[in-house]
Amino acid sequence: MAKAVADTQGENQAGFAFDTETVTGFSHTHDSGTGGPNCPDDDLNQCKWQQNDRAVAWVRDSPKARPGYFSIAMESGVQAEMTVTNHSALYRFTFNNVPTESLSPVILVDLMDLPQSRKGGIASVDSSGRLTGNATFNPSFGIGSYELHFCVDFKGGDIRDTGTWVKNRANSSQKTVSLVEDGSNTPATLSAGTFARFHTLRDNTITARVGVSFMSVEQACSNAETELPNFDFANTVSAAESAWRDKLNVISVNAEGISSDLQKVFWSGAYRAMISPQDYTGENPLWKSEEPYYDSFYW
Repeated sequence: MAKAVADTQGENQAGFAFDTETVTGFSHTHDSGTGGPNCPDDDLNQCKWQQNDRAVAWVRDSPKARPGYFSIAMESGVQAEMTVTNHSALYRFTFNNVPTESLSPVILVDLMDLPQSRKGGIASVDSSGRLTGNATFNPSFGIGSYELHFCVDFKGGDIRDTGTWVKNRANSSQKTVSLVEDGSNTPATLSAGTFARFHTLRDNTITARVGVSFMSVEQACSNAETELPNFDFANTVSAAESAWRDKLNVISVNAEGISSDLQKVFWSGAYRAMISPQDYTGENPLWKSEEPYYDSFYW
């Protein structure tokens, strides 16, 4: 269910594409936000909050991808790595070439998807810095809509302040923001969400754990706490690689006389053929059941 990757602009349903120049955020089902070293002049309202404004150029040749792992470097000095479990994503942000004493990163949740199809939503932040909420979106293909719930926790830095943002204004005293369709604003003209700002980080690194669910915020938090209790990035990558290896090991290839390029195409196709349909067991909002349930039949 969770597929963490960098988001680029354009019609990229998978999130990242090499024929782009900037990254607007990092997400798991393409509904979340991004981070930066700090706000200009330490002023929250000089931060770039909206999707287009916060786009940052990514470093060519920096993306690294394999089953269960993705990383990319931005020209701002942020190195982003991500891995996943079934219903959760784990992000590790390293802030390079930034003086430690002036580092006060802001990480935000944006109630927006790449196609900007959001119909409404709500986001909150509590005293611990946990960011939660949900929003309603259109699917990438087909008709109807779906509601996605999220739950974000952090490790690696102490909370400096938290709050909400709407368009280009932030408010550290307001802890909940609600968006409704009013006929005058579109998702593109009314972006909003929550944020957490941190004091100086240990080792210039912060880890974000994100649980997602189609059922409820409570289930999104439970998914994250159950699947990623220790924020252990290395072991999560290893487990994801092992799971994919088990799937792909049933295939063997006689590569004699076959070019490496053709082998890459074959294995990439085999990997992608296993991405969909997706296992949504326990995540169907129409009924509660532990019976196996699969969706997203695109092939």
